[in-house]
Amino acid sequence: RLTSIEGEIGIALRYKISKHPFLLGNLAEILGDNTSMQELRKLVAGILRNLAIDRDTRQEIGQMQVLITRLMKASLNSDGPSSTDGDCLLPKVAGQALAMLASENVHNCLVMLKEPEFINKLKNMILIHDGKCIYVAASLLRNLYLHAQAQPDLTESNQNDLSDAFQKVLETITDVEGAELEILIGLSSQICKVKPEEFVQELEHGQIKRRFVKKLVDALNANMKPSVDYPGIRRMILEQTIYMMESSSCYANCFNEFQMMNALLMVEETPSRVENYMIFLGDTGFMECNTPLSALVDRAKQLIGH
Repeated sequence: RLTSIEGEIGIALRYKISKHPFLLGNLAEILGDNTSMQELRKLVAGILRNLAIDRDTRQEIGQMQVLITRLMKASLNSDGPSSTDGDCLLPKVAGQALAMLASENVHNCLVMLKEPEFINKLKNMILIHDGKCIYVAASLLRNLYLHAQAQPDLTESNQNDLSDAFQKVLETITDVEGAELEILIGLSSQICKVKPEEFVQELEHGQIKRRFVKKLVDALNANMKPSVDYPGIRRMILEQTIYMMESSSCYANCFNEFQMMNALLMVEETPSRVENYMIFLGDTGFMECNTPLSALVDRAKQLIGH
């Protein structure tokens, strides 16, 4: 509970807790003990998730690679004795911890990619569209794609494992809202950036281009007041819009057809400090974005041709 306290007090507490010399070793031991109740292991995963909000602590946790590998095992192959109905939350919480550890950290992503079939298992989570798993899987995949240039393993063989999940991601985007929409658009935008030709092919092949573009415009219009539950949704939509038009100029006409320019002007008129951060704990933002939202709006307007 101490690691989830909000505000400046929470930041200070997490820092002090993370500096305990035996903490990470003890947490790793509990995660690796298959005789431990899953409820206890879930609590450990939650502690690691909360501590990993801090960039330096994220790096320190990653240096103890056994923590990452044991979180992966808990997330992908949960086993062991159960004590309550809440034990099924272990894979979800462990996945959330992994997603946090992968944020803005190439080293931790590389550790995860050493796990055989990791990408394939994440892909399957998306394909089965399990509400408990799809958000975590998409978060992890987005972070892996963000660091794609530093990860030759991902840019070559592992990306091929995702081909049959591309269409599912695109189709799912048209049917979801809120935090799930935010992270799925974040994933699709990175796919578009890293593999633009394949993205365009999937969008055209699935005959959902118009529906997809309309969803982006509608979602932008529907989220003029940012939420701390999904503060990056407008940023993700803008990045997706930009990468699509950079990959093929024909998308500019499609965005114009659905009045994207009007939506961009509304974003321009309603800036918010909330959108400077990717996540919030209470009213405190973490993971500040490098690119101002206004710069993304300007780039999108330029590409649309006005």
